[in-house]
Amino acid sequence: MKIVVLAGGISTERDVSLISGAGILKALREKGHQVILLDVFLGYKKRGEDVSNIFEKAAEMDSQVNDIQSVDPDIEQVKKMRDGDEKGLFGPNVIEICRQADIVYMGLHGADGENGKVQAAFDVLGIKYTGSDYLGSALAMDKGMAKKVFLQSKIPTPNGFTMTKSHIHELPEEIGYPCIVKPCCGGSSVGMSIVKNETEYKKALDLAFKYENEVVVEEYIKGREFSVGVIGGKSLPIIEIIPKSGVYDYETKYQPGMATDVCPAPLSDEITDKMQTYAIDVYRELKLGSYARIDFLLDADDNMYCLEANTLPGMTATSLLPQEAKVLGIEYGVLCEQVIAQALAAYNGESEELTKPGTNSHYGKADLKKL
Repeated sequence: MKIVVLAGGISTERDVSLISGAGILKALREKGHQVILLDVFLGYKKRGEDVSNIFEKAAEMDSQVNDIQSVDPDIEQVKKMRDGDEKGLFGPNVIEICRQADIVYMGLHGADGENGKVQAAFDVLGIKYTGSDYLGSALAMDKGMAKKVFLQSKIPTPNGFTMTKSHIHELPEEIGYPCIVKPCCGGSSVGMSIVKNETEYKKALDLAFKYENEVVVEEYIKGREFSVGVIGGKSLPIIEIIPKSGVYDYETKYQPGMATDVCPAPLSDEITDKMQTYAIDVYRELKLGSYARIDFLLDADDNMYCLEANTLPGMTATSLLPQEAKVLGIEYGVLCEQVIAQALAAYNGESEELTKPGTNSHYGKADLKKL
């Protein structure tokens, strides 16, 4: 199969995306596919150059990427790398190469790939891709909008509100301190702060507004962190994330050894079933497709809160979804192929059973004992 792994871009999660993309590329090549890793912003060669039959030399194309740094990348520096043209997301020959593929594996993270714009463009151009469509992507990416969907669907989530720069002086009186301040459409905890007083609150707003024009302010809930992967509408085992620093921030997420991940999570059967069921509810209510990852908090009284949905989960060596799949005996390359299979099934009109209201299915502890 001819596959383009689309990664990079100009979001704050660029480095994460490239590492994920390199892993996907290697795994799919080992499975015998013709695969190209393509930076959506930098593209390939110069505009107008002949890229026909690009897959004939796919194996020769460079796939080396740098390690993820402990701070988010300098996007302005990245923009200067594109010769004479910094406008627009799609770099030289990106569309032309993607059109030659049987499917595009979306390895993008952050605003570039998760806000639905790339998906909408590909829909118009007839390019097949993995992951959720433009609607599901947009709903999940906008944390303020997703929170409204959660509340309307009776999915528990922390109390909060959205704020634009015109309301920057609004204090979190109904929520109180401590609270969380984060960009509305950000990811990987970039621009997120935990604030304990008004002085910290104002600094946190200044930081969050550096990334975009709308932020989310929500109550801080002290508790254990969990994540549930969903593939084809079926939930994977729950994983617990225990950050050594106490905060699951950008560095903790992507630097090896900064967090301990436990899968399956040490939870009662009742809580396990409840969290996996909520994950499927989120997947369905946000109209997600192919695969996703849903994040949760559990407080000391076992109250559960859904934090957000990730439509293009990370696929690095430390990423959560591959760890969850591994517990079920699904190795990395097979996982990548399953993501593609789910996407192609949707294009062929094969609907996911679990997107139908009133149905829930997931891997429980009993299933794990059989493996």
